[in-house]
Amino acid sequence: MEKITLPGFQLIGLRLAAKTSNENGQSMLDCGHLWQEFERGQYFKKIPNKIDNNIYAVYYEYEGDHSEPFSYFIGCKIRPQSGDLSGLHMLNMPTQRYCKITAKGKMPDCMSASWRKIWDSKMNRTFGFDFEVYGEKSQNRDDTEVDIYVSVSDHE
Repeated sequence: MEKITLPGFQLIGLRLAAKTSNENGQSMLDCGHLWQEFERGQYFKKIPNKIDNNIYAVYYEYEGDHSEPFSYFIGCKIRPQSGDLSGLHMLNMPTQRYCKITAKGKMPDCMSASWRKIWDSKMNRTFGFDFEVYGEKSQNRDDTEVDIYVSVSDHE
């Protein structure tokens, strides 16, 4: 696990209308539906001023730890702007310290396994803004690579 501090950045995309939780697999359903909406609506093509071709999935506004409700967002990194969002939402990611984990393997199993390891770890999580980066290496569902950034305290 690599520790890194990333400067803040802006994302534009879609967010869940209400918070979700990991209880009874609810977040898998809610987040999965948001992904379907993102893909069906071809939002990747609609997002203006993208910095790169990655898709970011963000977990934020935690009401406690990973077992409590949280907000979820899917979008792309953009250059700072104040233009027309056309029904999209903006999310400002703060400068934070992260622990970077790379999930490798078959989707969605490798993601579930990686998050279980994170939840069971002794990492000093801050439950700030955690995110996954879906880039070129995530395109093959049978052999994928997704970077997960987990917000952690500077004091570990």
